[in-house]
This record gives sequence, structure tokens and C-alpha cells, in this order.
Amino acid sequence: MKKLNELYNIDDDRLIKSIKINSKEVEPGDIFVCTMGVTADRHDFIDEAIKNGASAIVVSRDVGKKTVPVIKVDDTNVELRKLSAKFYDYPYEKACMIGVTGTTGKTTVAELIYQLISDDCAYIGTNGKKYKNKHFSMLNTTPDVDRLYKFFKEFIDNGCNTICMESSSEAFFRHRLDDIKYDYAIITNIAEDHLNIHKTMENYVDCKCQLFRQVKDTGYSILNSNDKYFELFKKESKGTIVSYGYKETDTLMIKDYTLKRNKTIINFKYNNKLYKVISPLLGSFNVENLAAAILCLLCQKYKFEDLIEKVSTLKQIEGRMEIMPFTDKYTVVLDYAHTTDALDNVLSFFNKVKDNRIITVTGSAGGREKEKRSDMGKVVLEKSDYVIFTMDDPRYEDPEKIIDDLVSDSNKTNYERIINRKKAIYKALDMAEPKDIILIAGKGRDNYMAINDKYLPYCDYEVIKDYYNEH
Repeated sequence: MKKLNELYNIDDDRLIKSIKINSKEVEPGDIFVCTMGVTADRHDFIDEAIKNGASAIVVSRDVGKKTVPVIKVDDTNVELRKLSAKFYDYPYEKACMIGVTGTTGKTTVAELIYQLISDDCAYIGTNGKKYKNKHFSMLNTTPDVDRLYKFFKEFIDNGCNTICMESSSEAFFRHRLDDIKYDYAIITNIAEDHLNIHKTMENYVDCKCQLFRQVKDTGYSILNSNDKYFELFKKESKGTIVSYGYKETDTLMIKDYTLKRNKTIINFKYNNKLYKVISPLLGSFNVENLAAAILCLLCQKYKFEDLIEKVSTLKQIEGRMEIMPFTDKYTVVLDYAHTTDALDNVLSFFNKVKDNRIITVTGSAGGREKEKRSDMGKVVLEKSDYVIFTMDDPRYEDPEKIIDDLVSDSNKTNYERIINRKKAIYKALDMAEPKDIILIAGKGRDNYMAINDKYLPYCDYEVIKDYYNEH
């Protein structure tokens, strides 16, 4: 907590307990910042915030006299960052900051680093926030700064000297990360995504590049030489530039690898020496993800010999090629894949190792770029033996029309539609035969279903678990 006169030049020493931008979440002692959202102007909710106990209000326009102090600033969105940084004592300056960005793989890479560093590291991203064996779910990959800086301070107060975070393009677009100087920045890959926000690939890539512009002079930019935007990122990067990939010029070279159904054997080359690693992660895409995580630790002066043992004991990443533990008659995999590239990667791997059929349950989120749906549907239909199309966060769109888009560019008939996602998953599991692979794709471990403007409780993992409890 801080006194109001410690935050602003105002003759008022009342205690401020926390910072809020959602009037419904305001509690007695909070300061309410009237930020401008995508669809909402929080100045419209001042009276509700005061009714709920707000001790002060931060505004960017005249709102008349109120029963609590009103602080006027030029831009409340910018002010939120400044206020949060001051209130939480600039927490990002007190930890080793690792940022991971990319279209796919950033959750896996960030979680791998979190696991490999262990007790001194905290994680924040799509899978929530984690530290000291504690796990809390979140709605956004990168929260607004009022929450983000609060979480950073929580990590530091609990003895976490390193914070590994997923740094999304939208977070840079919304300027949530502008204050942070990174010790290590990692790019996984770039593919078309989030154009509903960024409009063009140039804008999207530029937001990704921003992470590397914010690397400290003493920091490291860790790049994927296999990505088509490698040279652009290299040009934009600060600090020491290192790379991972399949080239002899890479700092960490992937010499070769062997894919198995339950593990991956990888030969790396580092400092002119070969290292054999046995990874529990599946798929060729996870070879690159692991390389990125290993290189980050090598830059932190970890010894490769020590990392080999750590890699062999890695746990599955929740919702990322996560094999369900409920049956051994066939394989049920939960994966967040929701782009054409991600689905192609996952299904290509399964086709290399399958002994029987691949049955896929998937959909496409509403309110996102419709033009990519036909490519997604074509990949899924071509690389699965059978597909059940269902809903996946339809928001304001009709799930039937979303499926129409998914199947619009294919003449395949190896599919059916079951809009209710729980029923779709149950049908796939009912169909399963020995040695089949059942892929439940799109939502990973998300704990909600976005329908219209509501986030209704829903989780694929819980649905799968319930199925086996009932059968």
C-alpha cells in the first residue's frame, strides 16, 4: 500500500490499497484509473467505482466534482503504466526478465525455461501464472499493466529472481510492455495470425520486433535462423545476438533428431561439441522449442551437461501436445493448435508415428480472420482420418457458419458437425479404437468458452476426465 500523496502531488494521505481499471472489481481503498478500452470508456463507470469504495479517481477529461479526490492527467492509458510502476516499486527492474514471443511455441518455450530454472523462476502467460509450485489461471496471455506489475511484485516478494513471460504482439500493440527492458528475448517463429488486430503482416511482425528493441545492451536476443523473418529480427535486435537452428553458423545447431511416439532423440552442436539429448517432448516443432529454451539457459552460463539431465525429466506442458493419462488403449492428445501452421505441424507428426486412425476434434474462433479458416479446414481434413468440427469460442458468430468456412475449400467428406463441444469430444472418444490417436485441438487448457460477450466456464481437460469417470 501507498499513501495518495506518495503517488501524486496532492495534500491527501489516505492509503491506496490497489489499482483497478474495472469498476466492478473496485474495493474500498482502491484507486480507479479511467482508461480508454477498445470498446469502453471507463470514465462512464466512475460513479460505480465510487459506490464500490474507490478512494480516488484518475481521469483525462472533466468529470465534475466527486466525493473522492479526482486526479486529471493527459492520457489515462499512459498514466496506468506510470502509476502501476510507481505503486509496485518498479518490479521489472528487480528481476532477470525473459520475454518469449512468436506465433506458435511461446507457451512451450516459456514453460520449459520455467521448469529448467525451477525454484528461482516465475512464469506468466497463456497457462496462467506459476511460481514456487503454485499455479493460478488467467484470462489474458499478457494482462493489463495494473495486474501485470502486481504479479511481478508478487513474484519478487516470494523470492523469484527470474521472470519468464510470454510477450504477445497484442501486448506490444496495446503498449502494456513499453517500460520493460529485457535481459533475454526469444522468437519462436512467425506465421499469419492476429490480423484482426494488426491488419497487416508488416504491423504484426513489427510488434514482435518490439521485444528485441527493448533488450538491454548487456542482454541477449535469441533468434530462430529457420524462420523467414530471421534477417529482419537480426536487424532490429539489441544486445548480443545468438541463434538456434539447423545451420553450422548457429550458436546452437540442431544436427539431427529422431521422432518417436513417446520421446525425441536430438543431437545438438554447441561450441564445436556434440550433445545427445533425450526429450519427452513430441514432434519436430518441439525440437526447435527446446533448442530455444536450452540456448537461453546456455546464455545464462548453465552447463550443457547439467541441462541434458534436466531435459530428460521435463513434465508435459499443459495443453501443448499433452497426452491424457486416462487410457492406454489409444492416445488422447490435448493441444492448443488453432492456426494452419500449428495444426499442420501436429498432424504431420502424428502421421509419421501413427499405427491406426487419427480422429481430430477442432473448430475456429469467432471474431478472428475468416480468410484463414478454409486453409485450416483443408489441412485438418487431409491429415486426419476423421474430423468432428465443433465450436471454439464463437463469440458473436454462428458456429455453423464458421464450420461452413472451414470446409469451404475441400471436397473431403470425412467429417461431421457437432456444435456442442462436449458432445463432440464424447463422440470422438466413443469412436476410438485400439492404437487410434484422438486429437482435441484449439483450446488446450483454456477454462472458458467465449459465447457472445460471456466467458462461460468450460475446459476440454475436464470434459475428457469426466468422460472416463463416466465410462
